[in-house]
Amino acid sequence: MEIFDSHTHLNDDTFYEEAASYNQHAAAAHVTRIMNVGSDAKLNERGIELAHRYSNMWAAVGWHPEEVATYNNAVEETMIGQLQDSRVMALGEIGLDYHVDNLDAVVDDQKRIFARQVDIAKSLGKPVIIHNRDAFADTYAILKAADIRDIGGVMHSFNGDPEWLKRFLDLGMVVSYSGVASFKNAHEVHDSVKQTPLDRMLVETDAPYLTPEPHRGEQNEPANVAFTVQAIAKLREQTELEIADATFANANQFFGIED
Repeated sequence: MEIFDSHTHLNDDTFYEEAASYNQHAAAAHVTRIMNVGSDAKLNERGIELAHRYSNMWAAVGWHPEEVATYNNAVEETMIGQLQDSRVMALGEIGLDYHVDNLDAVVDDQKRIFARQVDIAKSLGKPVIIHNRDAFADTYAILKAADIRDIGGVMHSFNGDPEWLKRFLDLGMVVSYSGVASFKNAHEVHDSVKQTPLDRMLVETDAPYLTPEPHRGEQNEPANVAFTVQAIAKLREQTELEIADATFANANQFFGIED
């Protein structure tokens, strides 16, 4: 069995200096491939560095919606250059985050920078990794207007109900589930897990966040994506091997990674 953690942050301060150790933990849990996702200059650079250091890691670069105040032409030019790197497989994480204190002051910039990064991804033929927090309608509208099917995108740590699931699937998106799928009271997510076509599903940790049961409340790490696979298998009444094999193949296809 092999598992692909399709969205994690070994480029984060929490892990970066001990990335080798966390990679060993992951391998022991059958997590053999890792996508480190960026969100600002430091995490983008570190993700690329890790992807070149470890043969089982790849990188995505992007500008997170919480970082819109620092987005400028120089940032954009740097990211465009980074997206030419052979180990950079996607643009992300990008999107909208309406769980911020000063939303009225930044919402227009969030939308503008999100749409701009989607345009960049389309111009370079790169898929996108979407961060969506409390912004389903606007996220959907921007992706639909961009005709995202041309390049493909993933709804990272999807936490919507089956109605939103269908709408994003209809855009051609794939859906990634994090440890939230294991949470006892995440009933809408459970319903979506059951209704997601297996060939459109990825799994992730989003470490150091969203630690799955039975370790909820502890620091997350890539090895723990095995518990998310376990939770999804139980919800769908399938085997862990079926979920692991399908999501591993899906991640490789989505990111364009060849064996």
